[in-house]
Amino acid sequence: MKSMTPSACRRMLVLATLCAAAASPQAAVTVNGTVFTLQELVGVGRLAANLRDEHGETFGSISGLVADRSSWTRVGDSYTGTFYAAPDRGYNVVGTIDYTARINRIEMSFTPAAMGASGLAQNQIGLSLTQSTLLRESLTGSSRPISGLDPVPGGVATGGARPATALLPQLPQAYNGKLTLDAEAIVILRDGSRLISDEYGPSIYRFSADGQFMGALKVADSVRPLRNGVPDYSSNNATVGQPAPVPANPSYGRQNNQGFEGLSLSPDGKTLFVALQSAARQDGGTGGTSATRDNTRVFTYDVSNLDDMKLSGEYVVQLPKFTQNGQTLVAAQSEILALSDTQLLILPRDSNGLAVGTQESQLRRVDVIDLAGATNILGQSYEGTIAPGGVLNPAITPATYVPFLDVNDKAQLARFGLTNGQVAGLDNLSEKWEGMALLPALDPSRPNDYFLFLANDNDFATTDGFQAGAAYSDGKNLDTMFLAYRVTIAAVPEPGTWAMLGLGLATLATLRRRRR
Repeated sequence: MKSMTPSACRRMLVLATLCAAAASPQAAVTVNGTVFTLQELVGVGRLAANLRDEHGETFGSISGLVADRSSWTRVGDSYTGTFYAAPDRGYNVVGTIDYTARINRIEMSFTPAAMGASGLAQNQIGLSLTQSTLLRESLTGSSRPISGLDPVPGGVATGGARPATALLPQLPQAYNGKLTLDAEAIVILRDGSRLISDEYGPSIYRFSADGQFMGALKVADSVRPLRNGVPDYSSNNATVGQPAPVPANPSYGRQNNQGFEGLSLSPDGKTLFVALQSAARQDGGTGGTSATRDNTRVFTYDVSNLDDMKLSGEYVVQLPKFTQNGQTLVAAQSEILALSDTQLLILPRDSNGLAVGTQESQLRRVDVIDLAGATNILGQSYEGTIAPGGVLNPAITPATYVPFLDVNDKAQLARFGLTNGQVAGLDNLSEKWEGMALLPALDPSRPNDYFLFLANDNDFATTDGFQAGAAYSDGKNLDTMFLAYRVTIAAVPEPGTWAMLGLGLATLATLRRRRR
């Protein structure tokens, strides 16, 4: 028998992985030549709600999450690695507080549960907060922290924004002169610097590894919020003693608290993706109960030159809808995760969970989007308003959107003593799941298997909290939680490869049918 060529060997490995995936009890979906298969939920981990960081302040949970892939190792059946997480603007119930923005480092150990096992504890993922790096900007002879405070209404004229310069775009500012940041996602560039996306601007800030402000990327005018004809970055969450914006909502641009929720870097490090949480005001984004806020925007940046990162694309993604109490609602997205220069995972969710809303989520998923074939609307005459009244301009082709992983699957959750909703003896999931990371299983027999980690944002909810110099109690305790799913992501082999092993295209057709 002749020896196989390297390319043939690679095809055989892909095929072996796909055949194993086909035997899985979970559904597989195919998106433009890539097969996505969920194996199982294989791990859960927690950090206590009252955990404090090295600065003595309550840990801010996970608004954004990125894995340090260089730290990911496997020994036997166990793994270790490092996550970096961005908390949002600090504990706020009655207005925002002067919470210093930061990046948290979390060391992780992970031993996946055996496939098919049940009656499991919630301890497969070990988590340890090891560092909290405060974010700041340098001034002459001193440094000033970046703050979570809501920007002053009125923009530049009232001190609510820094004027644009030759090097920086206009940026939101608090009443005390600090740059403001409501962090929602984080990536690590190849030089070690970090990009953090923000809801206020919405903005994309750049920081050094030690937390020094380095700059910010220019964003499209289509999402910059306008009130009374001028850029106004207030989110209508003023701190005590500061004025509220008039009107409460922008007339144009991002909705309040619906800014750049998702940020991710392509595996080759050359393309940055950033996603608006839901539709802009001019595109049907009229609030959290709006049934017309589904046409959101995803932007791409060419970051092949870190000294000249440029906006390169703008695309429409149509978010999923669901029905709750007879009302049609839109599931806003909470994070994106790039798999290539066109394909991404996206995490849409509703506003229900433990001690929130109906307490039973109607939609909480990880789906697949593909920008290949979608209209690049950047610079087009209709870029400003792409969905008047929530109806997409027919000249625009949105991204391909395919449902994939149902986080609310009660059978999977129950294996770990979890559930969606109120079930005696089981722990309900919290509302906000906002972190995603994908790491290889490092399994030679299944080279296309990965662990998909999801993490929640607990909104600093604890009965034993401390931030910005003051103690607080939220009246409830919500732990930070991580979930880990084993998934298979593999290219579809060419028809000849299937035929070579006598499987034919019928197997692929079976895979496709399973998603219907």
